[in-house]
Amino acid sequence: MSTARTPSPAAALVGILSTVQPQGVWTGRRQLAVRFAGEAETAVMFSASALAEELGRLASHARFHSIALTGRDPLGNGDFLNVVLKEKTPPLPVMADTDGQRPEAVRQLISCLRMVQVTVGARPADDELARVGETLAAAAEHGVEHALVVVPDERATEAELMRVVRAAHAAGPDVAIVLHPDETGAGGSLAARWAAVLAQAAELHDDVRIYRPLRPPVLPR
Repeated sequence: MSTARTPSPAAALVGILSTVQPQGVWTGRRQLAVRFAGEAETAVMFSASALAEELGRLASHARFHSIALTGRDPLGNGDFLNVVLKEKTPPLPVMADTDGQRPEAVRQLISCLRMVQVTVGARPADDELARVGETLAAAAEHGVEHALVVVPDERATEAELMRVVRAAHAAGPDVAIVLHPDETGAGGSLAARWAAVLAQAAELHDDVRIYRPLRPPVLPR
């Protein structure tokens, strides 16, 4: 008697985009971005098997640095990604770009990830910041590269920024902390206050960097 095959799980994706990583420690790397759809975005349903096959096909036709799992709550699709990343070995290193609110999903997928990147603003709530720390610590425990990316607005204070830096530092000494101020001074130079922020953060944590975020176009595949 034949046994029915379990259908492959599916997820709603904006698509698989050829792009340039706009922020974090891999800023400027050419990537295949698997972008999960938000509520208001036009989406295409992909089965896990179809996505795994498509990533392999695209990676064989052009040179990319890595695969980025991006968009709205990519790790909210843990069962789907578990099949995508474990059923067939990904053709490139995989980065999860997340808000840090699903540490349990990071633990589930950690053996398949090269980079865990948590992106936050300057004012996460206390419980949100605790989960960010737990997510970074989960990556650290398994020896996976991990980074905290802070994208503050122009109203962010030094105290708010240092609160986030301290939370990342508490997660472990190997967290790469990247500050992406969207603010410049005269002539497009970095506003002077960011030098003071960097100096204070560097007194606490070894690896703190300031980059300007990119605004890359989506490249043709």
